[in-house]
Amino acid sequence: MPHATGRVDAARAVVFAPLDGSGRAELVEQRLTDAIVSGVLHDGEKLPTENDLSRSFGVALVTAREALESMRDKGLVETRRGRVGGSFVTFDRDAASRLIHRRLADLSRIELRDLALHVEAIAGMAAEVAAERASADDIENLVRLAAASDLSTAGGARRAVSRFQLEVAAISQSPRLVREEMRLQSEAGPILWMCLADQEYRDRSATSRTRVIDAIGRADAEGARAATTAHIDGAFAWLVDERARRDALAAEIEEASS
Repeated sequence: MPHATGRVDAARAVVFAPLDGSGRAELVEQRLTDAIVSGVLHDGEKLPTENDLSRSFGVALVTAREALESMRDKGLVETRRGRVGGSFVTFDRDAASRLIHRRLADLSRIELRDLALHVEAIAGMAAEVAAERASADDIENLVRLAAASDLSTAGGARRAVSRFQLEVAAISQSPRLVREEMRLQSEAGPILWMCLADQEYRDRSATSRTRVIDAIGRADAEGARAATTAHIDGAFAWLVDERARRDALAAEIEEASS
């Protein structure tokens, strides 16, 4: 029977949840970096203070400070002084786009398919379990997230996918699924969702979210999984076509220069 959770934003709650294991600065840095790359923490957003981060993660103050220092060195955050100062998210989207295209060129079709299968396994299972455990509040929150999606840009559409899938994973009530979903969004999301550069796929993505919500609302576990995996399959098919197009273009350029 569905139960009320009263959750406002499960994805953000996961970001600032206590860390498992030893409180190393690398773990704090990875948690925050994953959240930035996946779009849960957005450009220009002010992070909690070092004291608040140390309390949230359950680590020493010096550990939180070391993590932020490392992220500043990598250009992921910047620190501003003064009354309205603090640490703010900074992420170079153009540089990230160039990196993503290089990563795509380095992956074979077999590697791309394996990546998609892994994402399907985690996201599909999260949707299936969410359909069995979702409360009325959970479903209302999914509807709000879907309605608030910004589909005007590729970045906005990707953040919408990220937030939605993280929320579905959180509804599953499995911390392991949530952590793996977040990790995969950082590792695979930038490549897998390159299709969202096309408005057609942004619209398809929105339709997919509606189907997932409908299935979860009906407690249709199989339907929720199927809608989720179909969405990912479509992204994979786009990637294969994009990879073939880029390979053909590169061959034409090489032939013309020879």
